[in-house]
Amino acid sequence: MLFTLAFTSLMRHRARTVLAMLGVAVSAAMLLDMVMLASGMRTSFRSLLLVRGFQLRIAPKGTLPFDTEALIDSASEVRSIVQAIPGVTTVSPVLGGQLRVELRDRVVAATALGVDPTVQGDYEVTAGREPKAPDEVAASDELLEAIGARIGDTLWVATGFDPQLRTYVSRRPVIVVARAHFLYAALGQRMIGAPLATLQSMRGSEAKDRTSLFMVRVGNGVDVEAVRARINDAAPKVTATSIASAMKFVDERLSYFRQLAFVLGTLSLFVGFLLVTTLVTVSVNERIGEIAVLRAIGVRRGRIVLQILIEGIAIMLSGAIAGLALGLVTGRYLDTILSDFPGLPAAMRFFLFEPRDAWAALGLLFACGVLAGIYPSWRGASLPIATTLREEAIA
Repeated sequence: MLFTLAFTSLMRHRARTVLAMLGVAVSAAMLLDMVMLASGMRTSFRSLLLVRGFQLRIAPKGTLPFDTEALIDSASEVRSIVQAIPGVTTVSPVLGGQLRVELRDRVVAATALGVDPTVQGDYEVTAGREPKAPDEVAASDELLEAIGARIGDTLWVATGFDPQLRTYVSRRPVIVVARAHFLYAALGQRMIGAPLATLQSMRGSEAKDRTSLFMVRVGNGVDVEAVRARINDAAPKVTATSIASAMKFVDERLSYFRQLAFVLGTLSLFVGFLLVTTLVTVSVNERIGEIAVLRAIGVRRGRIVLQILIEGIAIMLSGAIAGLALGLVTGRYLDTILSDFPGLPAAMRFFLFEPRDAWAALGLLFACGVLAGIYPSWRGASLPIATTLREEAIA
Protein backbone atom coordinates (compact mmCIF):
# COMPACT_ATOMS: atom_id res chain seq x y z
CA MET A 1 0.00 0.00 0.00
CA LEU A 2 2.79 2.42 0.91
CA PHE A 3 4.62 1.73 -2.32
CA THR A 4 1.45 2.30 -4.34
CA LEU A 5 0.81 5.63 -2.61
CA ALA A 6 4.43 6.68 -3.09
CA PHE A 7 4.31 5.80 -6.81
CA THR A 8 1.03 7.66 -7.26
CA SER A 9 2.49 10.72 -5.56
CA LEU A 10 5.55 10.72 -7.80
CA MET A 11 3.42 10.36 -10.93
CA ARG A 12 1.39 13.46 -10.07
CA HIS A 13 4.27 15.59 -11.33
CA ARG A 14 5.93 13.37 -13.90
CA ALA A 15 8.11 16.03 -15.50
CA ARG A 16 9.51 17.11 -12.16
CA THR A 17 10.13 13.52 -11.11
CA VAL A 18 11.88 12.65 -14.39
CA LEU A 19 14.09 15.75 -14.19
CA ALA A 20 15.01 14.86 -10.62
CA MET A 21 15.92 11.33 -11.69
CA LEU A 22 18.08 12.67 -14.52
CA GLY A 23 19.86 14.99 -12.09
CA VAL A 24 20.49 12.08 -9.74
CA ALA A 25 21.71 10.00 -12.70
CA VAL A 26 24.35 12.61 -13.55
CA SER A 27 25.45 12.77 -9.89
CA ALA A 28 25.55 8.96 -9.70
CA ALA A 29 27.63 8.75 -12.88
CA MET A 30 30.16 11.21 -11.51
CA LEU A 31 30.23 9.41 -8.17
CA LEU A 32 30.86 6.04 -9.82
CA ASP A 33 33.60 7.50 -12.02
CA MET A 34 35.32 9.03 -9.01
CA VAL A 35 35.10 5.77 -7.05
CA MET A 36 36.60 3.93 -10.04
CA LEU A 37 39.32 6.57 -10.40
CA ALA A 38 40.24 6.41 -6.71
CA SER A 39 40.72 2.63 -6.71
CA GLY A 40 41.27 1.78 -10.38
CA MET A 41 44.76 3.23 -10.82
CA ARG A 42 46.13 1.38 -7.83
CA THR A 43 44.46 -1.93 -8.71
CA SER A 44 45.48 -1.68 -12.36
CA PHE A 45 49.12 -0.89 -11.57
CA ARG A 46 49.37 -3.71 -9.06
CA SER A 47 47.86 -6.17 -11.55
CA LEU A 48 50.30 -4.95 -14.20
CA LEU A 49 53.29 -5.57 -11.95
CA LEU A 50 52.09 -9.06 -11.06
CA VAL A 51 50.94 -10.04 -14.55
CA ARG A 52 53.80 -12.56 -14.89
CA GLY A 53 54.20 -13.28 -11.19
CA PHE A 54 57.40 -11.31 -10.53
CA GLN A 55 57.13 -9.79 -7.04
CA LEU A 56 60.47 -7.95 -6.96
CA ARG A 57 62.36 -5.56 -9.26
CA ILE A 58 66.08 -4.86 -8.85
CA ALA A 59 67.48 -1.60 -10.25
CA PRO A 60 70.74 0.34 -9.82
CA LYS A 61 71.24 1.72 -6.32
CA GLY A 62 68.81 4.51 -5.45
CA THR A 63 66.75 4.27 -8.65
CA LEU A 64 63.54 2.68 -9.82
CA PRO A 65 63.32 0.35 -12.86
CA PHE A 66 63.80 2.40 -16.06
CA ASP A 67 63.47 5.60 -14.03
CA THR A 68 66.94 6.57 -15.28
CA GLU A 69 69.39 5.28 -17.90
CA ALA A 70 71.70 3.87 -15.21
CA LEU A 71 72.79 0.25 -15.61
CA ILE A 72 73.66 -2.49 -13.15
CA ASP A 73 77.36 -3.32 -13.34
CA SER A 74 78.62 -6.91 -13.09
CA ALA A 75 75.15 -8.20 -13.92
CA SER A 76 76.16 -11.88 -13.97
CA GLU A 77 77.62 -11.58 -10.47
CA VAL A 78 74.52 -9.83 -9.14
CA ARG A 79 72.32 -12.47 -10.74
CA SER A 80 74.30 -15.25 -9.05
CA ILE A 81 74.02 -13.51 -5.67
CA VAL A 82 70.25 -13.08 -6.00
CA GLN A 83 69.69 -16.65 -7.20
CA ALA A 84 71.54 -17.95 -4.15
CA ILE A 85 69.16 -16.24 -1.72
CA PRO A 86 66.67 -18.70 -0.15
CA GLY A 87 63.17 -18.36 -1.53
CA VAL A 88 64.16 -16.94 -4.93
CA THR A 89 62.94 -19.14 -7.78
CA THR A 90 63.47 -17.03 -10.92
CA VAL A 91 65.73 -14.11 -11.85
CA SER A 92 65.00 -12.45 -15.18
CA PRO A 93 67.55 -9.90 -16.49
CA VAL A 94 66.38 -7.03 -18.71
CA LEU A 95 68.47 -4.56 -20.72
CA GLY A 96 66.75 -1.62 -22.37
CA GLY A 97 67.97 0.29 -25.39
CA GLN A 98 67.10 1.98 -28.66
CA LEU A 99 67.42 0.29 -32.03
CA ARG A 100 66.86 1.66 -35.49
CA VAL A 101 65.40 -0.52 -38.20
CA GLU A 102 66.92 0.40 -41.56
CA LEU A 103 64.62 0.33 -44.54
CA ARG A 104 65.35 1.32 -48.13
CA ASP A 105 63.87 4.78 -47.87
CA ARG A 106 63.82 5.52 -44.16
CA VAL A 107 64.84 4.51 -40.64
CA VAL A 108 62.30 3.49 -37.97
CA ALA A 109 63.21 3.83 -34.28
CA ALA A 110 62.19 1.12 -31.84
CA THR A 111 62.64 0.39 -28.15
CA ALA A 112 64.56 -2.82 -27.59
CA LEU A 113 64.52 -5.18 -24.62
CA GLY A 114 67.30 -7.68 -24.16
CA VAL A 115 66.03 -10.63 -22.12
CA ASP A 116 66.77 -14.22 -21.22
CA PRO A 117 64.14 -16.03 -23.34
CA THR A 118 63.86 -18.90 -20.87
CA VAL A 119 62.70 -16.71 -17.97
CA GLN A 120 61.56 -13.45 -19.59
CA GLY A 121 58.47 -11.68 -18.27
CA ASP A 122 58.25 -8.65 -20.56
CA TYR A 123 56.20 -9.91 -23.47
CA GLU A 124 53.84 -12.63 -24.59
CA VAL A 125 54.28 -14.33 -27.95
CA THR A 126 51.03 -14.10 -29.94
CA ALA A 127 52.32 -15.72 -33.14
CA GLY A 128 55.49 -17.61 -34.01
CA ARG A 129 57.95 -18.86 -31.39
CA GLU A 130 60.19 -17.49 -28.67
CA PRO A 131 63.43 -16.01 -30.10
CA LYS A 132 66.41 -17.95 -28.75
CA ALA A 133 69.21 -17.73 -31.30
CA PRO A 134 71.41 -14.59 -31.32
CA ASP A 135 69.96 -13.40 -34.63
CA GLU A 136 66.28 -13.91 -33.72
CA VAL A 137 63.88 -11.26 -32.39
CA ALA A 138 60.24 -10.75 -31.45
CA ALA A 139 58.48 -7.59 -32.65
CA SER A 140 55.35 -5.77 -31.58
CA ASP A 141 52.38 -5.28 -33.87
CA GLU A 142 53.09 -1.53 -33.92
CA LEU A 143 56.63 -2.05 -35.23
CA LEU A 144 55.68 -4.66 -37.80
CA GLU A 145 52.94 -2.39 -39.11
CA ALA A 146 55.29 0.61 -39.26
CA ILE A 147 57.93 -1.23 -41.29
CA GLY A 148 55.59 -3.47 -43.28
CA ALA A 149 57.25 -6.67 -42.08
CA ARG A 150 56.00 -10.07 -40.94
CA ILE A 151 57.25 -13.23 -39.29
CA GLY A 152 60.17 -14.71 -41.23
CA ASP A 153 61.46 -11.41 -42.61
CA THR A 154 65.05 -10.32 -42.13
CA LEU A 155 65.67 -6.83 -40.78
CA TRP A 156 68.78 -4.75 -40.52
CA VAL A 157 68.97 -3.12 -37.09
CA ALA A 158 71.51 -0.65 -35.76
CA THR A 159 72.38 1.04 -32.51
CA GLY A 160 74.68 3.75 -31.22
CA PHE A 161 74.15 6.45 -33.86
CA ASP A 162 76.94 9.06 -34.02
CA PRO A 163 75.44 12.35 -35.29
CA GLN A 164 78.86 13.78 -36.22
CA LEU A 165 80.09 10.82 -38.24
CA ARG A 166 76.54 9.82 -39.20
CA THR A 167 77.37 6.18 -38.60
CA TYR A 168 76.21 3.45 -36.23
CA VAL A 169 78.29 1.69 -33.61
CA SER A 170 76.79 -1.64 -34.53
CA ARG A 171 74.68 -3.07 -37.36
CA ARG A 172 73.45 -6.61 -37.85
CA PRO A 173 70.70 -8.59 -39.57
CA VAL A 174 68.02 -10.24 -37.44
CA ILE A 175 65.11 -12.53 -38.26
CA VAL A 176 61.62 -11.85 -36.94
CA VAL A 177 60.46 -15.16 -35.49
CA ALA A 178 57.59 -13.91 -33.32
CA ARG A 179 54.84 -11.36 -33.09
CA ALA A 180 54.57 -10.32 -29.44
CA HIS A 181 52.49 -8.25 -27.05
CA PHE A 182 54.81 -6.25 -24.80
CA LEU A 183 53.22 -6.01 -21.37
CA TYR A 184 54.73 -2.71 -20.23
CA ALA A 185 54.83 -0.86 -23.54
CA ALA A 186 53.15 2.51 -23.93
CA LEU A 187 50.31 3.02 -26.37
CA GLY A 188 51.67 2.86 -29.91
CA GLN A 189 55.25 2.16 -28.77
CA ARG A 190 57.32 0.13 -31.24
CA MET A 191 59.11 -2.70 -29.48
CA ILE A 192 61.70 -5.39 -30.22
CA GLY A 193 62.55 -8.28 -27.95
CA ALA A 194 65.96 -9.89 -28.41
CA PRO A 195 68.23 -12.24 -26.47
CA LEU A 196 70.16 -10.36 -23.78
CA ALA A 197 73.59 -11.21 -25.20
CA THR A 198 72.56 -9.86 -28.63
CA LEU A 199 71.60 -6.44 -27.32
CA GLN A 200 74.65 -6.31 -25.03
CA SER A 201 76.98 -6.99 -27.92
CA MET A 202 75.27 -4.42 -30.13
CA ARG A 203 75.55 -1.72 -27.47
CA GLY A 204 79.26 -2.48 -27.16
CA SER A 205 81.45 -1.82 -24.13
CA GLU A 206 78.86 0.42 -22.41
CA ALA A 207 76.56 -2.58 -21.89
CA LYS A 208 79.11 -5.39 -21.44
CA ASP A 209 77.86 -7.58 -18.58
CA ARG A 210 75.34 -4.89 -17.62
CA THR A 211 71.54 -4.82 -17.37
CA SER A 212 68.87 -2.23 -16.68
CA LEU A 213 67.10 -4.34 -14.06
CA PHE A 214 66.29 -7.79 -12.79
CA MET A 215 62.80 -9.12 -12.21
CA VAL A 216 62.60 -11.65 -9.40
CA ARG A 217 60.00 -14.27 -8.57
CA VAL A 218 59.89 -15.92 -5.15
CA GLY A 219 58.26 -19.17 -4.09
CA ASN A 220 54.76 -19.58 -2.71
CA GLY A 221 54.53 -18.74 0.96
CA VAL A 222 57.88 -16.94 1.00
CA ASP A 223 58.01 -13.55 2.74
CA VAL A 224 58.68 -11.13 -0.11
CA GLU A 225 59.78 -8.31 2.16
CA ALA A 226 62.29 -10.58 3.89
CA VAL A 227 63.75 -11.58 0.52
CA ARG A 228 63.92 -7.92 -0.51
CA ALA A 229 65.88 -7.09 2.65
CA ARG A 230 68.31 -9.96 2.02
CA ILE A 231 68.91 -8.80 -1.56
CA ASN A 232 69.64 -5.23 -0.43
CA ASP A 233 72.09 -6.56 2.18
CA ALA A 234 73.80 -9.04 -0.14
CA ALA A 235 74.09 -6.70 -3.14
CA PRO A 236 74.74 -3.15 -1.90
CA LYS A 237 75.11 -1.74 -5.43
CA VAL A 238 71.45 -2.35 -6.28
CA THR A 239 68.05 -1.57 -4.81
CA ALA A 240 65.32 -4.20 -4.64
CA THR A 241 61.74 -2.94 -4.84
CA SER A 242 58.77 -5.07 -3.86
CA ILE A 243 55.19 -4.64 -5.00
CA ALA A 244 54.30 -3.11 -1.63
CA SER A 245 57.09 -0.52 -1.77
CA ALA A 246 56.30 0.21 -5.43
CA MET A 247 52.65 0.76 -4.56
CA LYS A 248 53.67 3.18 -1.81
CA PHE A 249 55.67 5.16 -4.35
CA VAL A 250 52.78 5.07 -6.83
CA ASP A 251 50.38 6.30 -4.15
CA GLU A 252 52.62 9.31 -3.62
CA ARG A 253 52.85 10.01 -7.36
CA LEU A 254 49.11 9.58 -7.94
CA SER A 255 47.85 11.24 -4.76
CA TYR A 256 46.60 14.16 -6.85
CA PHE A 257 44.18 11.92 -8.73
CA ARG A 258 42.94 10.31 -5.52
CA GLN A 259 42.34 13.70 -3.91
CA LEU A 260 40.57 14.91 -7.03
CA ALA A 261 38.40 11.81 -7.04
CA PHE A 262 37.51 12.28 -3.37
CA VAL A 263 36.57 15.96 -3.80
CA LEU A 264 34.52 15.47 -6.96
CA GLY A 265 32.86 12.35 -5.58
CA THR A 266 31.85 14.18 -2.42
CA LEU A 267 30.48 17.08 -4.45
CA SER A 268 28.45 14.78 -6.69
CA LEU A 269 27.02 13.02 -3.64
CA PHE A 270 26.16 16.35 -2.03
CA VAL A 271 24.48 17.61 -5.22
CA GLY A 272 22.34 14.47 -5.39
CA PHE A 273 21.42 14.86 -1.74
CA LEU A 274 20.39 18.50 -2.20
CA LEU A 275 18.41 17.67 -5.33
CA VAL A 276 16.33 14.99 -3.65
CA THR A 277 15.93 17.03 -0.46
CA THR A 278 14.60 19.97 -2.48
CA LEU A 279 12.18 17.80 -4.43
CA VAL A 280 10.86 16.03 -1.33
CA THR A 281 10.50 19.36 0.52
CA VAL A 282 8.51 20.87 -2.35
CA SER A 283 6.35 17.75 -2.55
CA VAL A 284 5.67 17.80 1.20
CA ASN A 285 4.78 21.52 1.18
CA GLU A 286 2.29 20.91 -1.62
CA ARG A 287 0.68 18.09 0.37
CA ILE A 288 0.53 19.67 3.82
CA GLY A 289 -3.28 19.61 3.78
CA GLU A 290 -3.34 15.98 2.61
CA ILE A 291 -0.91 14.98 5.34
CA ALA A 292 -2.99 16.82 7.98
CA VAL A 293 -6.14 14.99 6.81
CA LEU A 294 -4.37 11.64 7.03
CA ARG A 295 -3.22 12.49 10.55
CA ALA A 296 -6.78 13.56 11.46
CA ILE A 297 -8.30 10.24 10.42
CA GLY A 298 -5.78 8.30 12.49
CA VAL A 299 -2.85 7.51 10.17
CA ARG A 300 0.26 7.30 12.29
CA ARG A 301 3.07 9.80 11.86
CA GLY A 302 5.64 7.10 11.24
CA ARG A 303 3.59 5.68 8.35
CA ILE A 304 3.43 9.09 6.67
CA VAL A 305 7.16 9.61 7.14
CA LEU A 306 7.87 6.13 5.71
CA GLN A 307 5.80 6.86 2.60
CA ILE A 308 7.71 10.08 1.90
CA LEU A 309 11.01 8.32 2.57
CA ILE A 310 10.09 5.68 -0.01
CA GLU A 311 9.52 8.45 -2.54
CA GLY A 312 12.96 9.93 -1.91
CA ILE A 313 14.64 6.52 -2.05
CA ALA A 314 12.78 5.64 -5.26
CA ILE A 315 14.02 8.81 -6.96
CA MET A 316 17.56 8.25 -5.77
CA LEU A 317 17.78 4.56 -6.70
CA SER A 318 16.07 4.85 -10.09
CA GLY A 319 18.38 7.74 -10.97
CA ALA A 320 21.35 5.81 -9.60
CA ILE A 321 20.71 2.77 -11.82
CA ALA A 322 20.66 4.96 -14.91
CA GLY A 323 23.68 6.83 -13.55
CA LEU A 324 25.71 3.63 -13.18
CA ALA A 325 25.26 2.88 -16.89
CA LEU A 326 26.15 6.48 -17.75
CA GLY A 327 29.16 6.31 -15.44
CA LEU A 328 30.53 3.22 -17.17
CA VAL A 329 30.26 4.91 -20.58
CA THR A 330 31.88 8.17 -19.44
CA GLY A 331 34.51 6.28 -17.45
CA ARG A 332 35.58 4.33 -20.52
CA TYR A 333 35.77 7.52 -22.55
CA LEU A 334 37.80 9.35 -19.91
CA ASP A 335 40.09 6.33 -19.60
CA THR A 336 40.97 6.55 -23.29
CA ILE A 337 41.92 10.20 -22.80
CA LEU A 338 44.11 9.62 -19.72
CA SER A 339 45.71 6.52 -21.23
CA ASP A 340 47.22 8.72 -23.94
CA PHE A 341 49.61 10.28 -21.41
CA PRO A 342 53.16 9.72 -22.75
CA GLY A 343 55.20 7.03 -21.04
CA LEU A 344 52.29 5.20 -19.44
CA PRO A 345 51.94 1.47 -20.16
CA ALA A 346 49.07 0.82 -22.55
CA ALA A 347 47.69 -1.74 -20.10
CA MET A 348 47.37 0.90 -17.38
CA ARG A 349 43.78 1.79 -16.53
CA PHE A 350 42.61 4.84 -14.61
CA PHE A 351 38.91 3.95 -14.49
CA LEU A 352 38.74 0.26 -13.59
CA PHE A 353 35.27 -1.07 -12.86
CA GLU A 354 34.82 -3.51 -10.04
CA PRO A 355 31.46 -4.71 -8.69
CA ARG A 356 32.29 -3.29 -5.27
CA ASP A 357 32.49 0.17 -6.87
CA ALA A 358 28.89 -0.10 -8.04
CA TRP A 359 27.75 -1.37 -4.66
CA ALA A 360 29.61 1.41 -2.88
CA ALA A 361 27.99 4.05 -5.11
CA LEU A 362 24.54 2.52 -4.69
CA GLY A 363 24.98 2.29 -0.93
CA LEU A 364 25.98 5.93 -0.63
CA LEU A 365 23.11 7.07 -2.82
CA PHE A 366 20.63 4.93 -0.86
CA ALA A 367 21.83 6.51 2.38
CA CYS A 368 21.45 9.96 0.82
CA GLY A 369 17.93 9.09 -0.28
CA VAL A 370 17.02 8.18 3.29
CA LEU A 371 18.65 11.27 4.78
CA ALA A 372 17.14 13.55 2.14
CA GLY A 373 13.61 12.52 3.09
CA ILE A 374 13.88 12.40 6.88
CA TYR A 375 13.71 16.11 7.74
CA PRO A 376 10.99 17.30 5.31
CA SER A 377 8.80 14.25 5.95
CA TRP A 378 9.11 14.47 9.73
CA ARG A 379 8.49 18.20 9.67
CA GLY A 380 5.38 17.83 7.52
CA ALA A 381 4.00 15.01 9.67
CA SER A 382 4.66 16.93 12.90
CA LEU A 383 2.67 20.10 12.13
CA PRO A 384 -0.38 20.75 14.37
CA ILE A 385 -3.37 19.09 12.72
CA ALA A 386 -6.07 21.64 13.58
CA THR A 387 -3.94 24.68 12.73
CA THR A 388 -2.79 23.14 9.46
CA LEU A 389 -6.31 22.23 8.36
CA ARG A 390 -7.58 25.74 9.20
CA GLU A 391 -4.74 27.43 7.27
CA GLU A 392 -5.29 25.13 4.29
CA ALA A 393 -9.04 25.86 4.34
CA ILE A 394 -8.45 29.62 4.44
CA ALA A 395 -5.88 29.34 1.67
